[in-house]
Amino acid sequence: MHHFHYITDELYCENIPVKRICEEVGTPVFIYSRGTLERHFNIFQEPFVSTDHLICYSLKACSNIAILRIFGNLGGGLDIVSGGELFRGLKAGIDPSRIVYSGVGKKVSEIDEALAADILMFNVESEEELVLLDRRAREMGKKARMALRVNPDVDPLTHPYIATGLKKSKFGIDISRAIEIYQRAREMKGIEPIGVDCHIGSQLTELSPFLDALERLKKLVWELSHQGIEIRCLDLGGGLGIPYEDEIPPLPAVYGGAIVEQLADMKLKLILEPGRLLVGNAGILVTSVLYQKQGGEKRFIIVDAAMNDLIRPSLYRAHHALWPVHRKVPVGVANGRVLADVVGPICESGDFLAQERYVEAVQTGDLLAFMSAGAYGFAMSSNYNSRPRACEVLVDGDDYFVIRDRETYADLIRGERVPERIQQAS
Repeated sequence: MHHFHYITDELYCENIPVKRICEEVGTPVFIYSRGTLERHFNIFQEPFVSTDHLICYSLKACSNIAILRIFGNLGGGLDIVSGGELFRGLKAGIDPSRIVYSGVGKKVSEIDEALAADILMFNVESEEELVLLDRRAREMGKKARMALRVNPDVDPLTHPYIATGLKKSKFGIDISRAIEIYQRAREMKGIEPIGVDCHIGSQLTELSPFLDALERLKKLVWELSHQGIEIRCLDLGGGLGIPYEDEIPPLPAVYGGAIVEQLADMKLKLILEPGRLLVGNAGILVTSVLYQKQGGEKRFIIVDAAMNDLIRPSLYRAHHALWPVHRKVPVGVANGRVLADVVGPICESGDFLAQERYVEAVQTGDLLAFMSAGAYGFAMSSNYNSRPRACEVLVDGDDYFVIRDRETYADLIRGERVPERIQQAS
């Protein structure tokens, strides 16, 4: 459920007309609903309230510090994958004791920053990283709490680009080698092994992959215990999907209930890393129609948003529902609709936001909303074709706030410079 709805054929976010926001801040614009963000967090957390747990939002999905603060105020932590994300989390006021650091390519400087901040745990993804983490911790006079990210070789039944738990994945360490690496970690003076970590993929719509992975993790924890290595934290990652089109993922209550039942006989702090589930349906991308044209075989609706704003359709062939901001045709009525591709201004044939889609007939200046754009929308946006990135807006009941200014042309070249010898005329 989300807080985007029609009132007399006008699209609203909570109590604010989307058209009003666009008239005042322009397009393209990402609009998020605070009510939806908080609702999704609370619904996801509800099945785990009887257990020792920590919800670490995977901020790569949408990293605006206002959104991080919302989840932090609800008791959430963060799952980070870079030094920049650590910086964002700390700026948002998140307690470092609620931050876990994942990712296969942590730089020395990033490890040092996380050690200095005294984060909860490093999710280590290679033996070389473990050695480096030990050395940096000892040199800084620290003890690095860590979990090994194990790869259980479970098929997550999702898009191959976002499957992370198979043997061929770059993520994690083969679970068959975990015992020997934990034994090595136990002997390191700068390392404190406290957890086991696993994340098998994103946008999962079946419960069975999660439970298959959990069974393998439980077995590993028991084996480690017999080796004298006591695990206190079990990090199950995230990955639970959302409905973009006709997907029917497990409800959080079903997902959470199954996990709690499986772990009833184990005294572990459970860490979960939802991302898309919390923010995906809490945000939309609104764009203005620029032109229309009839090609040789297709009709095109050209809008002012593009693949640099929302790359998921081009990258994954992902589907985002398309809602008119002012609805002219009743739902389910075919008359007044046209079959068209909705495309952006970027000089690439892959620049499309929707293909072969029946949409309401539009005119220049009409507003269209791409739904479920809160996750991996702005976070994956770029300046390709020297396009300033969109602004971000947060709606809170009867009011809204610009939580990130629209970039200007000056922003595009900030940090660039022409060497003096090039400035001189030849």
